[in-house]
Amino acid sequence: MNKTERQKLIMREINLHNKVLSTDLSMLLKISDDTIRRDLKELAEMGKILKVHGGAASKSFVAPFNVQNEVYAIQEKRDIAKKALSLIKNNMVILTEGGTTILEFAKMIPDTLKATFFTISPQVAITLSEHSNLNVMTIGGQLTKNANLHIGASVINQLVDLKVDLCLLGANAFSAEEGLTDMDWEIVQVKKAIIRCSKKTAVLSISEKLNTAQRIRICGPGQINYLITELPPENPLLKNYESDFLKLL
Repeated sequence: MNKTERQKLIMREINLHNKVLSTDLSMLLKISDDTIRRDLKELAEMGKILKVHGGAASKSFVAPFNVQNEVYAIQEKRDIAKKALSLIKNNMVILTEGGTTILEFAKMIPDTLKATFFTISPQVAITLSEHSNLNVMTIGGQLTKNANLHIGASVINQLVDLKVDLCLLGANAFSAEEGLTDMDWEIVQVKKAIIRCSKKTAVLSISEKLNTAQRIRICGPGQINYLITELPPENPLLKNYESDFLKLL
């Protein structure tokens, strides 16, 4: 595999999962850690990615308000956001995390909707606040720089006393066997707390992230009520996700 092909695969993994570890890339591509580090350094110097401790992150994920950062699979994410709107009714209480798909959802909310939103994402809160009929509450704590989400014990403690109608979660990876998984321990703990305080849970994921898994489990597929992708529910790729408890949108 030449350098161009290798860096193309690296970019796909970073865009797909928002953040990757050098060790995981090394195993996936079957190349040395030194080669991966050189590739990441070169991609960062070209302005395509952000180098972070132990790996790299997508620029659009870390700084989605920067118009110079191209959002991966933006049309698919807008299609998903539009579908997610069908779950929202007046006077609901909704809890969200962050990410580019949920930001697209926040932009699309009709100004006539009256609802209360809680979020652990400062960027999502700012976007939601542009809608005059929404009450927007932020769940505060330590800000993780790689994802711009509030994490830590203070966030989890605030979520303990919260009961919401629906939570909206993005996906780093989702599979019918492992459920929802991620690679960041702190983010996983917050997402678990989000699910616990929600009557229903919706996962918003582009189809490329299906049938993939990361190191840490957030929840099994049985704890998810809605799986929202850009695909029609009858698409063969979604067949393994059909169940009595999981609705495909």
